[in-house]
Amino acid sequence: MKDFSAAIVTVSDKGFSGEREDGSGDLLERLLLEAGAGSVARVIVPDERQQIVEALTRLCREEGASLVITTGGTGLVARDVTPEATLEVIDREAPGFAEAIRRESMKITPRAMLSRAVSGICADSLVINFPGSPKACAESFAIIRPVLGHALELLAGRGRDCAR
Repeated sequence: MKDFSAAIVTVSDKGFSGEREDGSGDLLERLLLEAGAGSVARVIVPDERQQIVEALTRLCREEGASLVITTGGTGLVARDVTPEATLEVIDREAPGFAEAIRRESMKITPRAMLSRAVSGICADSLVINFPGSPKACAESFAIIRPVLGHALELLAGRGRDCAR
């Protein structure tokens, strides 16, 4: 996997207002560049559904990012609306990513079952919701990393079928 474009949408009221450093975004940017991303766009939005929708729409449909990872806003509290915003934007679900992250994360902490994260395809972009903590982002990225290149190649029309 080389020279794909990526974007990170950090969903955080405190991050948006400057009250908290974007540790998850910083970590994900480094991991994406190490994985071969040619560019990584970064956006921080508050936990507001419409602003998340607008950021995802712009990154996928206008800027054409190959991969968009959101971080934050996937829990149970009322302001956690990242999954709903993502479902509003994507054209098709690709649930295996979110399912794998939940399954493997359950081996680390039972709290992983509290995640409502989703994943899917918007235009030609893969969108995956990650948790908000840097530790959970690192673990989540390690889980999806082995299939990410193939997924992005398929979406770009360069990959072959999975059949053997």
